[in-house]
Amino acid sequence: MNSTINKFGYPATLIREYDNWVVLLRPAQVTLGSLIVAAKSVETDFGDLPAEHFSELKIVTADISRVLGALINHAKLNWLMLMMVDPHVHFHLIPRYDGKRDYDGLSLPDTAWPGPPNLGDAVALSEEQISKLGRWLGAEFES
Repeated sequence: MNSTINKFGYPATLIREYDNWVVLLRPAQVTLGSLIVAAKSVETDFGDLPAEHFSELKIVTADISRVLGALINHAKLNWLMLMMVDPHVHFHLIPRYDGKRDYDGLSLPDTAWPGPPNLGDAVALSEEQISKLGRWLGAEFES
């Protein structure tokens, strides 16, 4: 895995692995269900990814929309491709909703709704929270 994937806690944060992509739990949750969707490549420019990454991304995005729709009941999904600090191709995926969502004692409001997400309001998860939340999300990918 590339250094960007490792920085976001792989393998502890791994929710789902595809041939060309990984879906990771974002260790700092902006809203409940915040993810990192990262290309398993050394490319640092989105346009430089091989074609198979793009065709598989359709499957990845559909799976994520289904899973987060079922578990988070989001109003929108914000796909942010920032890549300013972490160079490899990846998205910060932020589910957006009015109000808050709760899971296993964790309550996360969307503090910036309906404006752009406020990444500075992210809540850092403990290892136990990462494990529980990751298993919960991962189980829905398998169903």
